[in-house]
Amino acid sequence: QHKDAYQVILDGVKGGAKEKRLAAQFIPKFFKHFPELADSAINAQLDLCEDEDVSIRQQAIKELPQFATGDNLPRVADILTQLLQSDDSAEFNLVNNALLSIFKMDAKGTLGGLFSQILQGEDIVRERAIKFLSTKLKTLPEEVMTKEVEEFILTESKKVLEDVTGEEFVLFMKILSGLKSLQTVSGRQQLVELVAEQADLEQTFNPSDTDCVDRLLQCTRQAVPLFSKNVHSTKFVTYFCEHVLPNLSSLTTLVEGLDIQLEVLKLLAEMSSFCGDMEKLESNLKKLFDKLLEYMPLPPDEAENGENAGSEEPKLQFSYVECLLYSFHQLGRKLPDFLTAKLNAEKLKDFKIRLQYFARGLQVYIRQLRLALQGKTGEALKTEENKIKVVALKITNNINVLIKDLFHIPPSYKSTVTLSWKPVQKADASQKRASEDTTSSSPPKKASAGPKRDARQIYNPPSGKYSSNLGSFSYEQRGGFRGGRGRGWGGRGNRSRGRIY
Repeated sequence: QHKDAYQVILDGVKGGAKEKRLAAQFIPKFFKHFPELADSAINAQLDLCEDEDVSIRQQAIKELPQFATGDNLPRVADILTQLLQSDDSAEFNLVNNALLSIFKMDAKGTLGGLFSQILQGEDIVRERAIKFLSTKLKTLPEEVMTKEVEEFILTESKKVLEDVTGEEFVLFMKILSGLKSLQTVSGRQQLVELVAEQADLEQTFNPSDTDCVDRLLQCTRQAVPLFSKNVHSTKFVTYFCEHVLPNLSSLTTLVEGLDIQLEVLKLLAEMSSFCGDMEKLESNLKKLFDKLLEYMPLPPDEAENGENAGSEEPKLQFSYVECLLYSFHQLGRKLPDFLTAKLNAEKLKDFKIRLQYFARGLQVYIRQLRLALQGKTGEALKTEENKIKVVALKITNNINVLIKDLFHIPPSYKSTVTLSWKPVQKADASQKRASEDTTSSSPPKKASAGPKRDARQIYNPPSGKYSSNLGSFSYEQRGGFRGGRGRGWGGRGNRSRGRIY
């Protein structure tokens, strides 16, 4: 007779508001006593989750975890994942809490439901399920996030990464790099390989395809924080030297206000510190050297009276030169006789003249900058103009140190500088992995409260030029893959449209 009584409760979902409220409470309460009616009970509760009355919906959603027993759990997880599409904030929070509570019962089963919707569900559900993983996984305790659970996340994520947009890729990298099991050297290596796969470093580089350029930059930004003395950047540095540098001036982007050439050179500079043994080292150093020469002008012809004979004084692009000189200095360590044995005497002489001319200009600007900043402390240094001057001083000092090294006979590669846009690190050999990581991690992710990059006022020293992008740059600020193929990386077409509960 109890079975009949339970059936009456199930039928209550077809009644009025009062009956439905009671049903929402009692269906889950007695669910475990009637396994033969499990399907009907879950379906009845789902009807209540879609009721027009918001209070009935909320009551029904709140009780859903009570159905998450045994084989029903993945199904309940699947249902709750689909309910993430709710636009009612109270309802959305209830769904989040319900998902977290079944996560603690069976993490793998819950992840199964989430990933099935990420792979096959509607776009809005997919988007919110990925966001749920990227924000909530890190809040779960270690006893929930076991090694086995983390392995499951990695396996399922690899399936998703076969077809993602740029934004989704960034979120998945955030999810994966937060996993404890991937904090090791071999774990980081695995992540770098995943990124290299996404970047498609085997393909021909097309500088005029904005999607191709943005994809490479987005992937490289994700890879840079993973590199260290044990996890090498060789594959990326090689690709940049062979394919990107020769096409630097033809690069295109749809990201407004972004100096794409400087962005590429900054990424190359950061990666160059962690480059391992490179197959075509000499030929890649030559490409880097040739690109550096483009930004290291010869002095203008001087007339007998010592004044410029009509030719304009060249513009000195310090930001570009800092990146190129630093990268050349880093890779040059691996082939220290490049300048003396691999270049002919004429070329070396030409290079020294360029270095000397640049160094002279530098000294003038360093003096001007020091004078402008003299005696300024605290608040005075926080004005936009002075911030730019401080960075400009870092850039010019860095170039100065590197030029001095190259003037040695034979050229030396011993000096170390901190790139102008990176926080200064205290070198301490006794610090283990932590310090090694900080040298390769991105700058603090907080966006500055100042004006937007394209609105920033730039400090232009007399007759010289600083690139218009002197401030810090964050890997996660600049988004997406606009234009090109569909929604970014291949558009993720042809997925089956959402499974309905």
